[in-house]
Amino acid sequence: MANIKSAIKRARQTIVRRSANMAARSHLRTAIKNVLNSAAAGDKEAAVNNLKIAVPVIDSMVNKGIIHRNKAARHKSQLNARVKALG
Repeated sequence: MANIKSAIKRARQTIVRRSANMAARSHLRTAIKNVLNSAAAGDKEAAVNNLKIAVPVIDSMVNKGIIHRNKAARHKSQLNARVKALG
């Protein structure tokens, strides 16, 4: 356990930030999973709607520093390709 006041505060802040980051990462994974599940079911309309929801979520995670911008680009590209493949 930290003994210095600033270190104690840092430990408190870390706990709060970690929980916020975990919640944001969970939100991201859920958005991606929704697109993948609707694409796997063959429901193009739902897949397109879920993709429109997922792309801004992915972009906001980049701005928050949750994921790297290249990973975000890769996710968006792969999801877009999956949806377009439904024909």
